[in-house]
Amino acid sequence: MTLTACRIVETCLYVADVDRAADWYHSIFAFRMIFAQEDRLRALRVADDQVLLLFKEKATLKPIMTSGGLIPPHDGSGPAHIAFAMRTADAEHWEKHLAAHKIAVESRVRWGDEDRSLYFRDPDGHAVELISGDHWQRLADASQPMQ
Repeated sequence: MTLTACRIVETCLYVADVDRAADWYHSIFAFRMIFAQEDRLRALRVADDQVLLLFKEKATLKPIMTSGGLIPPHDGSGPAHIAFAMRTADAEHWEKHLAAHKIAVESRVRWGDEDRSLYFRDPDGHAVELISGDHWQRLADASQPMQ
């Protein structure tokens, strides 16, 4: 029997203020908060089956006992990177949207003729990227299987 993992369900960022971060991601991307736990955690729905977890920095260094079991400790520090899909045709509109929110685009990258990325920072200094949504699929389709 071969086991496979098929997608990333959730990913997380560690932030100084979970409410500030949740408000920012909602105002920029319209991600809706679906779960909140004290000043420790906010869960935002990115897509039907994708969640962005915003943990308060250093608030998860101790294991957490839940009624269903133990959640192991975890944390992160320094600027992380996260990317969200966009349609390449919308890149210019995204730039205007970011400018309207007073967010500077730090870098623009062209990945060949078809794909683009826009990089900017969230309030905690994380590198946020908008990338052509089919960029990685296009690379995977063109690559040889790993041996």
